Amino acid sequence: MKDIMVDEFQYMVQELLVRNKSIIDLITKYQDSNARVNRAIVKAVTQCGCIRIHAKKQIFPKDGDFEQMHNSMKTHLEGKLCDNCRDMIEKDIGRNLFYLASICNTLDLNLYDTIIKELERLKMLGKYNLR
Repeated sequence: MKDIMVDEFQYMVQELLVRNKSIIDLITKYQDSNARVNRAIVKAVTQCGCIRIHAKKQIFPKDGDFEQMHNSMKTHLEGKLCDNCRDMIEKDIGRNLFYLASICNTLDLNLYDTIIKELERLKMLGKYNLR
């Protein structure tokens, strides 16, 4: 069922994208939408204040196992997104997905297949695929 949803989204993007079909336009729009996601998160911190960033050096046990390292890493976030900030970030992520799907369409790539292939790589390498 989920493959149908991703395919339907990609098809809808193909149908609705009339202007900016150039790969150059798509790449720059994708980059711009990426920046907007980042900006919306920053605004949640600096303008709204619903979340806070408390960043410091990540400390993890040098001789610890994977589970200990995994549990010691932090997001640096405090608080919870308010409804307004959540809506804005979701909207910007949606726009980002639109341009990602557009790039896939232009390059004749299937977004769902790409997701599945990446999932398979992650599963195959497991914890050795740290990012």
